[in-house]
This record gives sequence, structure tokens and C-alpha cells, in this order.
Amino acid sequence: MSVSVVVITRNEEANIERCLASAAWADEIVVVDSGSTDRTVEIARRFTQRVYDEAWRGFGAQKNLALSYATGDWVLSLDADEWVTDGLRAELLAVARQGDFDAYQMPRKSSFCGKFLKHSGWWPDYVTRFFRRGKARFSNDRVHERLIVDGRTGTLRAPLLHESYRTLDQVIDKMNRYSTLAAQDLHARGRSASVLTALGKALWAFVRTYALRAGFLDGRTGLMVAVATAESTYYRYLKLMHLHEGDPRDNRRQ
Repeated sequence: MSVSVVVITRNEEANIERCLASAAWADEIVVVDSGSTDRTVEIARRFTQRVYDEAWRGFGAQKNLALSYATGDWVLSLDADEWVTDGLRAELLAVARQGDFDAYQMPRKSSFCGKFLKHSGWWPDYVTRFFRRGKARFSNDRVHERLIVDGRTGTLRAPLLHESYRTLDQVIDKMNRYSTLAAQDLHARGRSASVLTALGKALWAFVRTYALRAGFLDGRTGLMVAVATAESTYYRYLKLMHLHEGDPRDNRRQ
């Protein structure tokens, strides 16, 4: 059974080499780039000639496009800031040979500004990324896309590693971009919000992350993650409020 690894990129020169090196065992690597202005494409071509330049369509649609280029019996979808451990590689190859399921989820271990978290809802963060080609596709969400599986999903034990944020500047940048995309998705579904909604959702996000998911056990980093999660949630719903108020379909403006 052959395995394809698919990755979408844009300006990922700091991450892409580690990601692709960890997937060098695969029969095929497919990279779909969207206008990188750094060395991402140059580095990617050291590992594969299957590098495509495609306009950005949103995370879900872009991953489905990358999936359409894959030819393997099995597909592993990676983000550029993720990499495969030796233990996970062994499990993936084993289930590709004689797996009983159509897709597999795996625990993902993520770091925040250099520290891997053990709590805060970040571990074990199960993600479904390995599947039989033709048995799964990604939702078309602009951000926080999910894999939709036509069949049964099994669970692997070895972790996928993820460097979520390297610096606080990256946290702030990603928070701004992702909250905008999430607000646009919510608006497209007909959702609305107010300042009170934004405040309430943010407070709940902090309590859930820091208290209910034991973020306090991650020390100072756990507190930073809880605050960042709350702040991102606040901006998501505040941006949704502004989108709704600016929508000519909003009856309140008539």
C-alpha cells in the first residue's frame, strides 16, 4: 500500500524542512503553496518535485485541492508546523499495510513559545489526519477545518508533534488572522453577536482552558495560553458583530 503526504504552505521556510524531512519515508509528498515570498518552495523541492502554486482558497478548500493531487492508497495530511515522530511513522506504515479502519486519529502534542503543554486542552489533542484516499475530505471552513470521514475511525498511540507558536509576535499575528476567518465563517452561517456575547464567550474560554482543562498545571505558559484563547475568542465575536452590523441584510439597519 502506498502513502501520500500532503502539505499546504505559505511562507513556511522556518518549518517546512523539518516537516518534510519527517515524512521522507512516504511514497509521495505533495506540497501546495499559495504565493510564498520566502524560501518555502525552494526548500520543498529538495524533498519533492510535486510542488504546486495555487491561489489561496481557505484552509479547508486548500487542503482538498492538495488531496486531489495525491495518488497514494493512503493519505497523511500535515500542517507545515507539524512533524512525524519515529513511533508515529511505524504505526502509520503498519496500519497502511493492514489497517481495519478507513481513517485514524492520533494525539497531537503542541508547544507554545518553546514549551510543550501537558494540559490546557492541548494534550492529548486528537486529530484525524491519516485516511484511505477517497474515504475522507476536509470541510470547506476558512479556518479550523475538520476531516469528514466516510467510514470508521481508529486511534493511534504515538504523537504528532506541533510547534503551534514560536514567539508572542506570532501569537498576536495568528490571533488576528484566525479570528477574522472564524468570524467570516460564523457570519456566513447567519450567526450574530454583541459586545456582551464577545465578553461572555471570552470569559468562558478562559475558565474552560485554565480551570476545567487544568491549564494552571502548565504554570506560567498555561496562563498565557488561557489569556490568548480568551482574547482570540473575544476578537472573533467582536468582528462577527461588526460584520453583522455592516450586512445590508441586517433588518436592524432598515
